[in-house]
Amino acid sequence: MPDIHNFSLFLTAAIILAITPGPGIFYVLTRSIHGGYREGLASAMGTSAGGLIHVAAAALGLSALLATSAVAFAVVKYAGAAYLIYLGIQALRHSTTTFDSRHPSLLGQHVFYQGVATEVLNPKTALFFLAFIPQFVTTSSPVVPQFLLLGCLSVGLNTLIDFIVIGLAGPFGQWLANHAQFRQRQQRVSGWMLIGLGTYVAIAPAPE
Repeated sequence: MPDIHNFSLFLTAAIILAITPGPGIFYVLTRSIHGGYREGLASAMGTSAGGLIHVAAAALGLSALLATSAVAFAVVKYAGAAYLIYLGIQALRHSTTTFDSRHPSLLGQHVFYQGVATEVLNPKTALFFLAFIPQFVTTSSPVVPQFLLLGCLSVGLNTLIDFIVIGLAGPFGQWLANHAQFRQRQQRVSGWMLIGLGTYVAIAPAPE
């Protein structure tokens, strides 16, 4: 367990980072506007699960490869960017499709896995955990349990902020469901947002 001073510093920094808008928040916001509470929650739980995968990988040292290999970073970076762009293109292609709520569990499951893939394929998440969490870990105690604890808390804070975003976006999404023409335009906007997000991930410089 980290000491009280380190833990307090970690919570302060983690909260500030959690409320700072980033690709994860915008992804959940886009999905919430697109499909309301159900789709927003599924996407948030998906990105949360993806974040936990990164925490486990970083704790075991598997993500160190991304920090030392430019090739590995580039491969994961561009794979994640391509996936986001693919999701945007799909949204544009289906912008004239009527929303079908007859199989909400399948829709939720589909969006959940999209969220997992979006987060897992984001190398900056892995690098964030490797660079951020070790600053608050004490070497006098086992490192892996501390890393897992702090990593899970960080993911939990991010998910809490996602839930707040969903709460704000959900009512608007429900309104969209009753306005087909406006919804079609909005879906096109969502598609371009995802394409823009993917482009941003692709062109963002690698960390020094």
